[in-house]
Amino acid sequence: MIVQFVWLIAGFAILIIGADFLVSGASSIAKKMGISNLAIGLTVVAFGTSMPELLVSVQSSLKGYNDAAFGNIIGSNNFNLLFILGLAGLIYPLVVQRNTIKYEVPLSLLAAGVLFLLVNDKMILGSEGNFLSRIDSLILLLFFGGFLLYIYRSMKTTSDYEEDNSIKIYKTPIALLMTFGGLIGLVYGADKVVENAVAIATTFGLSEKLIGLTILAAGTSLPELATSCVAAYKKNTDIAIGNVIGSNIFNIFFILGVTGMITPLEYKEVMNFDLNVLMSSTVLLMIFMFTLNTRKLDRWEAALMLIGYIVYTIVLIGMDNGSISM
Repeated sequence: MIVQFVWLIAGFAILIIGADFLVSGASSIAKKMGISNLAIGLTVVAFGTSMPELLVSVQSSLKGYNDAAFGNIIGSNNFNLLFILGLAGLIYPLVVQRNTIKYEVPLSLLAAGVLFLLVNDKMILGSEGNFLSRIDSLILLLFFGGFLLYIYRSMKTTSDYEEDNSIKIYKTPIALLMTFGGLIGLVYGADKVVENAVAIATTFGLSEKLIGLTILAAGTSLPELATSCVAAYKKNTDIAIGNVIGSNIFNIFFILGVTGMITPLEYKEVMNFDLNVLMSSTVLLMIFMFTLNTRKLDRWEAALMLIGYIVYTIVLIGMDNGSISM
């Protein structure tokens, strides 16, 4: 058992380090090829930082752990929205740009709503089972393409974006080694995380759904946690909240889209509870942003979101052991 916990932690560490190496190496290569910072940010960095969730979800689905695959994504989004924004907002009140409230937060709500419609075949179409099919996944990826176009147009309006010289340039052999080494680390780390998380769940009599919604979700969201909390501490509030909202949209449209294209996923209706929590929490964020101090998440509002995540986790554990029924 101790060995499995050690491997689980090691797997998360390998995932995060692998993602960092992949982003750094690939960004260096792209910069040397004359690709703009804008394009690098939209592709290499965005995709690289989402690789932990992607690889864990793909590994879970390939091994037949569909609950873990869905739980990882839906759980990550709830963790991002309630825990990370709650913690970041306690560090420093989050003031955001008008576009974030007008477009991006509603878009994250749309992403959750579209997923709900696509996976509830029995409820909506009267089918015998619920699945995220390849057609459903293609729909998610088309939405993701629209999201990328929106981000591209938004970032084009930022005149100083191209002046950002924060991308470090490495010698080509080193950059290639970092890129491929990071990719290998991601695949290996994801395999170890899924394998040992499921083993631990089995030992303690926990469901793979609970493991996906909690341990896998929190572990793969560590990059977002670090980014948003550091940004809040430095009073870069747009980054703190933009990182979370962008990640939530990315997780549903891109990661579930890719995972479902590789192998269709069976969806259990009990996961609707977690999707409803996600949609309700997103609406709550919009309400907080429009009340009292407009476009600002105050500390007391952030505290409520953090408390909400704690209550949600307690309910999940209760549902898993049968003491709470939904």
